Order: sequence, then C-alpha cells, then structure tokens
Amino acid sequence: MDLTFSEEQDELRKVVRSFLAKYSGEADVRRLAADPRGHDLTVWQRMAGELGLQGLAVPEEYGGSGFGYVDLGVVFEEAGRALLCAPYFATVALAAEALLRCDDEQARHDLLPGIAAGGTVATLALTEAAGRWDEPGIRLTARETAAGWRLTGVKTYVPDGQVADLLLVAARTPAGISLLAVDAGAPGLVRTSLPTLDQTRRQARLDFTDTPARLLGTEGTAWPVLERALATAAVLLAAEQVGGAAAALDAAVEYAGIRVQYGRPIGSFQGIKHKCADMLVEIESARSAAYAGLWALDAGDERETALAAALAQVHCSEVFTRVAGDNIQVHGGIGFTWEHPAHLYFKRAKSSEILLGTPAYHRELLAARLGI
Repeated sequence: MDLTFSEEQDELRKVVRSFLAKYSGEADVRRLAADPRGHDLTVWQRMAGELGLQGLAVPEEYGGSGFGYVDLGVVFEEAGRALLCAPYFATVALAAEALLRCDDEQARHDLLPGIAAGGTVATLALTEAAGRWDEPGIRLTARETAAGWRLTGVKTYVPDGQVADLLLVAARTPAGISLLAVDAGAPGLVRTSLPTLDQTRRQARLDFTDTPARLLGTEGTAWPVLERALATAAVLLAAEQVGGAAAALDAAVEYAGIRVQYGRPIGSFQGIKHKCADMLVEIESARSAAYAGLWALDAGDERETALAAALAQVHCSEVFTRVAGDNIQVHGGIGFTWEHPAHLYFKRAKSSEILLGTPAYHRELLAARLGI
C-alpha cells in the first residue's frame, strides 16, 4: 500500500481547495442552506465543466476521466472542509457508484455521461420509514406489467431527492432486491423536502404510486451491487468527515491564538493546548482510516474494502462529532451562537454520523465481516 499522494493528487487538492474557497465560503454556505434548492446550479456546472469533478472516477467510455478512488477521496476531503452545498455525495458517491456496479452496460452508457457532464443530478433511494440501510429494510415493491415496471411505496431520508433528475430506487420484486431507475418527472411520483438538522445537506421523502421505472441489471440481483456501492460511499463519506474535522481544528487553533484572557492567548493555557493536541491526534487517526479505505478501493480488494469501509465510518463519524464539539468548547460562548460557523460544522458532523447508518450499525457490520 502506497501511503503517499502523487504530485498530481497534491495539485488536484490545491485546485479544488482554491475553487471551493472562492465558491463555498461561509457566506455561500449560509445562502445555499437557506435556498430551497440547496445548491448553486452555476457552481455545479462549473464543477463539472472546469474541474471534471462529477466524472472524475467515471471511466472514459462513459464520459468520465477514469481517475481512481484516492483522487476522488481528495475531492471529498476538500468538499468536507468547505461544507460544500451541492448534491455531490448523492450523485457521485451513491448514484454513479451504483450504476458502475450494476450489471447493465446499456444503462451505464445511457445514464453515466449525463452525470459526468454535470447535466444530471442523481441519487440513490434506499431507506424507508425505519431508516435502515440493510436488505431487510427495503419494503417498497416493484411489479412488472405489460407496460413495464411499476413502483409503489415510500422512500424517505433520500439525499438530495428533492432536486435529483435521476432516482435509483432499491425495491423488492418477486425475485428479490432489484434496482430501478426513475425519471424525476415520472407520473405517480411525489417529492417532499424534509426538515433537517443539517441544512447544508438536503433530504426528501419520495412517494411512488404505480410509478413507471426502468429495471437496471437482472431482477433480484441488486443487493450485492448496493452493498458494494454503500461500502464505497462509506469510505468517501469518511474522507469528507476528515476534511470537516480538520477545518474545525484549524478554526479552534486560530481562535486560541487570538483570544486573550488574563493577558495571555488562551492557546497558552494547558487545558486548551491538551484539547487541541487531542483533536489533532484523533483527526490523524481518522485520516489514516479513511485513506486505508480509499487505497483498498483502488486495489480492488472486495473484502478489505468492506472491512475498511465499516471501520472508517465508525471512527471518522465519531471523531468528526467530537472535534466539532470541541471546537465549540474552545470558542466558548461565541461558538454556541448561530452567527458563528462552528455550529455549521457540528450540524454536518451529527447528520453525517447517521447518514449511512449509525456507528453502532457499522460496528455490527465490521464484526459480522470479521466473523466475530
């Protein structure tokens, strides 16, 4: 395992960080958090057209650039640092990954170029009322008719489901779990935005009533595809969480250097020194867990990826939440106010902690995959 980044990857990080500093500053985050759409369409298109971020890890034959998961992880880490308000996770980490893993070459040729070009916002609709990310939690049904496949049921907590042009829906069919594609304008589909703790990442409820859909791959074979896609998404979310935690630490250290109490910067007090040092140690440990997952993805090791994904989600979720909370503590009273960005990171940390299942759920996954 190569534990260093290439010059190209370091340059990618610089370019993405510079772009996000310009288009995802605190004022932009607050503006888009209050916007019903939740993201800036012009910025989204520039992400695709100028930087190629949506198609970075999409193979060239489907309109992408064909880079690896380590490269993609760099982008997610920087997106987390900047609290990017865009359907990037839903489109790239969930939907595009599910398409790449499903056994449907025609669907990849039909759907991935739009994603890579930035013209299609996509998401994966898997969870239902129970909020479960496992196979038994999928209850929505799909049936085949003379006119094609039809969906009936409800999906909820769907990331960016209110703005997605393409919905990939996990459904239960007579043969088992299947994956189906639904256009946003399909009849019988009602989308409702949900109130969320973290307004920088939107969620929606999707109601399907005899809604036409396109079967992707072979009926009843989708769960292994979804399981693999979710492992990839877990690693990419871990990278995003590391970026957010690093930004929170930077903010805490900066404030500790300028806030004066009793004639001294508070950063000179032992209690603040120890807290910041502990935050750094935890972040570096979380970064190692996330990077191990990225390298496992690029190596194509299915078992190692499954283990690394569960481990990364357990550790990075909890570290981001602790560090975001400690950042508030270092700032003191001002850190508790809505006017301060510390609360934006704390909300993102809490929502990310359960986005793909709680740390307890991923501990269970890790134990099961280790045979414990």
